[in-house]
Amino acid sequence: MLHFPHDIETFKLKAIEWLRSFDVCCMIDNNHSINAIGLSDVECIIAAGIKEEFKGTGHRDWEELDKEVNNNKEDYLFGYLCYDLKNQIEKLSSNHPDHINFDELYFFKPLHLILIHSDGSYLIHSPNHNLIDEILSTEPTHFPYHPVQINPRVSREKYIENVKAIQQHIIEGDVYELNYCVEFFDEHVITDPYHVYQKLKHFSPTPFGAFLRVKDSFVLCASPERFIKKRGETLYSQPIKGTVKRGVNSQEDEQLVQQLLQSEKERAENLMIVDLVRNDLARSSNTGSINVEELYGIYSFSQVHQMISTVSSQINKSTSAVEAIKNAFPMGSMTGAPKVMAMELIEKYENTKRGLYSGAIGYFTPNNDFDFNVVIRSIQYNETNQFISFEVGSAITYDSDAELEYEECLLKAQAMMKALSS
Repeated sequence: MLHFPHDIETFKLKAIEWLRSFDVCCMIDNNHSINAIGLSDVECIIAAGIKEEFKGTGHRDWEELDKEVNNNKEDYLFGYLCYDLKNQIEKLSSNHPDHINFDELYFFKPLHLILIHSDGSYLIHSPNHNLIDEILSTEPTHFPYHPVQINPRVSREKYIENVKAIQQHIIEGDVYELNYCVEFFDEHVITDPYHVYQKLKHFSPTPFGAFLRVKDSFVLCASPERFIKKRGETLYSQPIKGTVKRGVNSQEDEQLVQQLLQSEKERAENLMIVDLVRNDLARSSNTGSINVEELYGIYSFSQVHQMISTVSSQINKSTSAVEAIKNAFPMGSMTGAPKVMAMELIEKYENTKRGLYSGAIGYFTPNNDFDFNVVIRSIQYNETNQFISFEVGSAITYDSDAELEYEECLLKAQAMMKALSS
């Protein structure tokens, strides 16, 4: 493969502007970040326009996606999996309001595809032979700034009350850990999601960033977390549990890293989810092939330090790509343990339908490899409804301090708040 001949970051910013002319498009962005254990193949993928599309109906979506992926031998498939696909795996339901209105599942084969690898090599599939030059010649669009007044759906007092109720469930043995999330939102919003994504990239460059548009619904994603990846016969999952803020200087930064690394609470949370992930991957894998590649790895991002562990396995030959994802879905880092009871309690204590939040954005390759992130640190916007929101959460355990958990939620919200208010 040839080496990409242009400055990649400049090209990405031009590409975001170029994507305005497509009502279905996706940009996957590593932001030159360091992946946990260096598990990165791709720096950036741009997919635009539709050759074919596949959307969920709310019935047998996993099975139909499995057929679609298995029959695909030529194209990349890009799209998303909403959190509420869980309802087609377990006897669960979601009855909270949803103002963004993504289908539960959506994938498309792009008309234009540009894939830039981490080593600078690249490939292009497009009927437009001047695609790169066309993107580079794209001029920025000037959009008047409209203020966004983000409001919490749940007050601090109600949040603390709910955390204490969840801890009572832990005392009673219903769950060991539960990921409790809250929504921040604004209504009647006229904004430019392309510019907001550029700002979010600037404030929070992360290894699993994504810009996704499907008609009038947008996701602007600054996720630091990989859900699941298949490379050849190997599956990888990289759950995050453990967060601390960045320091004001290098000395404080290092102190905070050591504080996170030595925290018994954070290590216990991380280990619980690692055990859950091991169990999820085992359902798709050869006996004895589960391996914890790294436990309690500390990785630093612009806003926070995170504790990330990596679990791998060898996929069983009888398990398809989609089945491997389904067997691990939704990701344990966004539910808790045990998973089914945790999801039942999430429905009880949260008051917003998660939708694409804590779902996954990613792609399948023509040879049935795949890579999907965890949709966190992400702004969702419905242009028709003029509704914008994001959700943040944390893992609640017996030892959790409700006030500190709320502060962690606010810490995770910082980059999104800045992108919407600046």
